[in-house]
Amino acid sequence: MLSISFTKNRRYSFLPAGLVLAMSLLGCTSGSTTKTDTPADTTRATTQATPAPVNKQPVVLFFGNSLSAGLGVEPEEAFPALVGEKIKAAGLNYRVVNAGLSGETSAGGKGRIGWVLRQPVAVFVLELGGNDGLRGILPPSTKANLQAIIDSVKLKNPQAKIVIAGMQIPPNMGAQYTKPFRDIFPALAKENQAALIPFLLENVGGIPRLNQPDRIHPTAEGHKIVANTVWQTLEPLLKPGM
Repeated sequence: MLSISFTKNRRYSFLPAGLVLAMSLLGCTSGSTTKTDTPADTTRATTQATPAPVNKQPVVLFFGNSLSAGLGVEPEEAFPALVGEKIKAAGLNYRVVNAGLSGETSAGGKGRIGWVLRQPVAVFVLELGGNDGLRGILPPSTKANLQAIIDSVKLKNPQAKIVIAGMQIPPNMGAQYTKPFRDIFPALAKENQAALIPFLLENVGGIPRLNQPDRIHPTAEGHKIVANTVWQTLEPLLKPGM
């Protein structure tokens, strides 16, 4: 069983608005005249002011670390993108947004959740905590941070469905740590009436051929298995009436 390591960040960001510099000349003699817009000018201004179409498809947002970010594979090979393909193939009206950030901890996620929630979210998949395990952060602290993230989602999107991705860490940390850590995720799911993915890396963690040379991050083939694992929990939540 594997956990997440710190790697070079792949950031999920929004494009800032452009900066427009307007200059005007003011005539100061009595003979100065003011230019009026011609029909062509008016048409041009109206065209430029027309906002871009807004995609109103409900969003499935993956909020996680390097696993969600797809470190070491192409973006379209990461499991959130593969889940997006499954959604499309099933004829479901959702779009996937990948807010994975390599190296992210539960505390880091707590700090950036408000920025991510600037867009409405229909389904929120929480995939954080693995890096906390690597650092040996006390499970109650990790749980509190994850709960704060969930609380932010509920406050901003009261109708959002929440999915919690369970994580486990290698036994070398000792049973006194690994069990309380593993128990964080089902406890959060129960307390928040959220859906639970028992172990995100089921049938992938610890299998060399399904992991990259670092033995931590799944290969493209490994991500396919992770996508299937996620889909088992996610699909029922996306069907009408659920």
